[in-house]
Amino acid sequence: MFAEFGHFALVTAFAIAICQSVIPLYGYFTQQDTLIATAKPLALLQGFALAVSFAVLMHGFLVHDFSISYVANNSNLYLPWYFRLSAVWGAHEGSLLLWALILAVWGVAVSLFSRGIPDEMASLVLSVLGMIGIGFIAFMLFTSNPFERLLPFAPANGQDLNPLLQDPGLIFHPPMLYMGYVGLSVAYAFAMAALIAGRLDATWARWSRPWTTIAWSFLTFGIALGSWWAYYELGWGGWWFWDPVENASLIPWLVATALMHSLAVTEKRGLFRSWTVLLAIAAFSLSLLGTFLVRSGVLTSVHAFANDPERGVFILGFLIVVIGGSLTLYAIRAAAVSEPGRFGWLSRESWLLFNNLILTVMAISVLLGTLYPLLVDSLGGGKVSVGPPFFNAVFVPLTAILVSFMVFGPLTSWQQMKDTRQYRPLIVAGLVSVIAGLVWPTQMLGAYSIASALGTVLALWLALGTVIDIRQRILEYGSVRVMSRKVGAGFFGMWTAHIGVAVTIFGVAMVENHTEHRDLRMGPGDVQALGPYEVRFIQLEKIQGPNYVADRVTFEVWEGTRLYQAVMPEKRLYNASQMVMTEAAIDPGFTRDLYIALGEPLGDGDWAVRLSIKPFVDWIWAGSFLMGFGGIVAITDRRYRRVRARKAALLEDRVAPA
Repeated sequence: MFAEFGHFALVTAFAIAICQSVIPLYGYFTQQDTLIATAKPLALLQGFALAVSFAVLMHGFLVHDFSISYVANNSNLYLPWYFRLSAVWGAHEGSLLLWALILAVWGVAVSLFSRGIPDEMASLVLSVLGMIGIGFIAFMLFTSNPFERLLPFAPANGQDLNPLLQDPGLIFHPPMLYMGYVGLSVAYAFAMAALIAGRLDATWARWSRPWTTIAWSFLTFGIALGSWWAYYELGWGGWWFWDPVENASLIPWLVATALMHSLAVTEKRGLFRSWTVLLAIAAFSLSLLGTFLVRSGVLTSVHAFANDPERGVFILGFLIVVIGGSLTLYAIRAAAVSEPGRFGWLSRESWLLFNNLILTVMAISVLLGTLYPLLVDSLGGGKVSVGPPFFNAVFVPLTAILVSFMVFGPLTSWQQMKDTRQYRPLIVAGLVSVIAGLVWPTQMLGAYSIASALGTVLALWLALGTVIDIRQRILEYGSVRVMSRKVGAGFFGMWTAHIGVAVTIFGVAMVENHTEHRDLRMGPGDVQALGPYEVRFIQLEKIQGPNYVADRVTFEVWEGTRLYQAVMPEKRLYNASQMVMTEAAIDPGFTRDLYIALGEPLGDGDWAVRLSIKPFVDWIWAGSFLMGFGGIVAITDRRYRRVRARKAALLEDRVAPA
């Protein structure tokens, strides 16, 4: 009976979402304040109903209610409780419920933190979010019900959660990624509200900007967590594989990055209005496209959730409605939008425009590389693959150009740069970076690498350019204290994020070009050299886990005559699914990771073993978290907390239907 209560709550949320999308919109067009005022309470009610539904499903996992099909397929009596909790979103149906819940949470957040926004505009935003909620809840109710029963013959025990997901990464990665994915719906909703109202002005951009920034930060954290999880869990030792599902999260991130910068220009200068709205539509539409790719079965990936054409058709139809409806409204409204003001070629607007174009080209390149094999296959051209060589060939030169824009942009004046002497420190920093970058690879393992030198040059130049920008601001305001008060948290967030980009670029360049790894056969007593270390195979033992058995090998790592570390990689066999998983042993360090993973047993106690030294690999994730943290810092800017006009003034300038 408890499961039916969760299903009832889901149906209730569906009904509320319909009301949330229709009633405030009707009230807006008929200018009935009573109907407009229903938007926020309805958003709160929808959030409550979905929270109840989610809690019921979680309760089913905790009490082993195997009469619920989803619980029976993704849990069993021996699964630890913390993995039972994360199993709620470990497969298709539950992850959709998490998606819908997070969408409702964003709606609740807009309801509670939109006091500086006119009620009419807030009601339009919440109405659009309600429409999106209708699509996802309908998807669950009609194709992916998480409360479907196995009655009257419920199993005594369930199957198992996918062993790949029995990891703390499942606890943190999907919720964080979904907060970013779904958070882009808020930027989309603001864009749609502005189009409906016919108010594509700086005010709309100011309202939308903090929501876009926080969603981008969550998406950055989510992608970084997913990369780190794959690095230590899959046993391959890489940090990014250009997997189609990985690309599905990277594409909207690139577009959202462009959107953030475009919103800055729209807010401060009133420019790029139509382009900014188009980016908001594209960012959310691409997140829906990623959902389609992951859940339709059209691609093969270790990350894919489902292989069901019926589900794919539903999402594809929803995607067509969202994109088609949005672009139709955009075509109707955007053509009438004027772009006030002018700017010269050497201006901050120009640098940000070029930044937008490069990021957009990056996103399109990844999108085409991901979809091209599907297109060729559908046209009867057979199976083809687009792998790292293509993506790397596209990304490296575009990243070099993008970094140049990031270096010069912050030091450039709005509208027109009048004194180019401000660029001189950047030129000097560029020369220093080139010299240091050419020298640095000689200090690393392996052969000299031009790619490594280029990465070092770009990373150092961006870092020095950020420091120069900070120094210029301090000189402009006379002291650090005055500068801190005048520039606001937005600048500190930008500087933090740009430093994060530099750190990530450096980490990528080092690990891609200076990793030392050896695939070899080892048995008890064997010793192998790895860089400055000796790795000794000490012993093999069988261990019993809560729901698996494992072969565990103890390796001792010696540095000269000193025992540096003992590490213990495992090869696990999960009892219920009989799946074999590799648990790599990683000794992390500031400048390198020592990575040891077991392959297959080779007989006579010997194993295939991969030994790797990965220089500066942790800098990739450190830089990514600096980027995300920069976004968090930016939204604390006092401009976003300040009510820019009195309520009376806002009411005088009501958002009338156009």
